[in-house]
Amino acid sequence: MLGYLCLVELTDLHQRTHRSLRISIVDKCDLRCTYCMPEEQHFLPKENLMTREEIRSLATLFVERYGITKVRLTGGEPLVRPDVVEIVRDLAALPVKLGLSTNGTRLHLFLDRLVDAGLKHINISLDTFDAERFKKLSRRDGHAQVLANIQQAIDRGLHVKVNMVVMRGINDDELLRFVEFTRERPVHARFIEFMPFAGNHWGRERVYTYSEMLGRIGSAYAIEKLDDDPHSTAKAYRVKGWAGTFAVISTVTEPFCGNCDRLRLTAEGKMRNCLFAREETDLLGALRRGEDLTALIVSNVQAKHKMLGGLPPFQPDTQQEVLHGLSTRPMVSIGG
Repeated sequence: MLGYLCLVELTDLHQRTHRSLRISIVDKCDLRCTYCMPEEQHFLPKENLMTREEIRSLATLFVERYGITKVRLTGGEPLVRPDVVEIVRDLAALPVKLGLSTNGTRLHLFLDRLVDAGLKHINISLDTFDAERFKKLSRRDGHAQVLANIQQAIDRGLHVKVNMVVMRGINDDELLRFVEFTRERPVHARFIEFMPFAGNHWGRERVYTYSEMLGRIGSAYAIEKLDDDPHSTAKAYRVKGWAGTFAVISTVTEPFCGNCDRLRLTAEGKMRNCLFAREETDLLGALRRGEDLTALIVSNVQAKHKMLGGLPPFQPDTQQEVLHGLSTRPMVSIGG
């Protein structure tokens, strides 16, 4: 394990200090969700991916030298990687809040071992309660297993967030059903505005907005605003007296870039300073060559744009400019 004598804060030119790191450990996924993966997607050969040891080394570097306090493992689908439990155990030994994002299809195969390895926080993607709609959105089966695995995760005492990408005319009619899911369960539903990525056929007219979601939920239930962490991407609420909560991630209509403290590593060890970044820095190549990573990491952070990776606001009159300026990476190869 690497050791470092000094702490360097990763502060960009807009005075944002970064404490959160998302690490994609694989680019493959067993689902083919339309908003995440293009119809034709090619995956990396195994030798291009970070190894367990390289993930541990880079994570340790970011924690010990640069003060990262929160790490989330993503994919692709991290549970298709055979050594995921060992990776969780490695990172759980660091002084960080560790989470994992999954589509939930394989969670039953790993749940007990993940908990034993130290996992306490999990995000599970679910965009519909309807089995046929699930099959259409994900281009795969497995809906019943995901629902069962969500309940198992709750029963095991994990802090469970259920993430729903809300798309107008596709699944926005299920919004209240997801809120209802929090009535008796200590689960945290999160509604995500449909975001533009390469190959996902995004259109501003398909975005079901934060204000629309809040209006619809507020017309059906008595809701109360909860306190948000200063760096939270989600605006949190609760139906009064219910066990769980819900929140909205309003990336499109009300971006939260001003307080962003997130950095990302792709599965092949490329550092990205924004979900929408078009530039990235090859840390894995430098690590394998035995080079010092300090200048690469600091330069990547200082190159961070003030907003949306340099894209214009996601408005109807800028739609073509947004689509033209997108990174060529689809969501699945960036990391959720």
